Formats: sequence, structure tokens, C-alpha cells
Amino acid sequence: MGDEKTNNLKRVKELIDLMIEKDLVEVEIVDGDNKIHLKRPGSGMVQAPAAPAAIPAAGTAPAVDDKLVDIKSPIIGTFYSSPSPDSPPYVKVGDHVTPDTVVCTVEAMKVMNEIKAETDGTIEKVMLSNGQTVEFGQVLFKVRPD
Repeated sequence: MGDEKTNNLKRVKELIDLMIEKDLVEVEIVDGDNKIHLKRPGSGMVQAPAAPAAIPAAGTAPAVDDKLVDIKSPIIGTFYSSPSPDSPPYVKVGDHVTPDTVVCTVEAMKVMNEIKAETDGTIEKVMLSNGQTVEFGQVLFKVRPD
């Protein structure tokens, strides 16, 4: 049964990767009694948080935030900022990252998934605390690109 769960998780991760690669918003696969329905936020959801931030912030703050790149979670799970409770975090504010830099892990179904930055830049903001639940597409970090 453990192998079946691992295989199912791999299938879902492959579908999520395909959705991201092909910029798909929704996928549904039906195979007999089995059904997988994945949906990720569209471009409208990304724009919504930007508008309220512009209202209370000073005139220069929104312009700074607009230039930041989001590192988003490709899966649902639990956010961990370090490989173990006794280890330092993978990255912290001010650290420089490259596309291959591991920035955190997200645990899903007892599998630890390393999340990479996939961009060059400097970590400006860590959006979650260690152990928090993370949703698909949720912003984990904000990065100032090089």
C-alpha cells in the first residue's frame, strides 16, 4: 500500500509539473472509478493582493513589491524552512539564490519535497513560519531578481 501511495503522489506531482510547464489552470483525469481534478489559481488571483497593498502603503512601497518575484509552492503540504529542527534554515532574508538553490521543503503524504528557487535573486521576504500548512500555488518567498 505504501508503494501505491508513493506512485499516486508521483503521478500527481507529474501532473502539477505539467500544468506549470504548459501554463494550464485546470486538469481533470478520469480512469474508471478514479478521478483526479487539479486546479491552480489563475492570473486574476495573483493581481488581487496587489491592489489592497497599494492603498495602505506609502507611495514607494508598491513599486518595490511589484519588482519582486514569487516562489510558489507546487504542492499542498507542510512548509519546513530547514532540513531538520536542529538545522539552520535553507535560506533567510538577504540570502542570494540561484535557480537550483533549495529554499525549503514541503511535506506531502510523508514525502519531503525540496522546493528550488527557480530564479536568480535575493530573498526579500519569507511568507510562512515553520510547520505551517501550504496550499498549491501559495507564495513561499519573495525574491528581488538580479
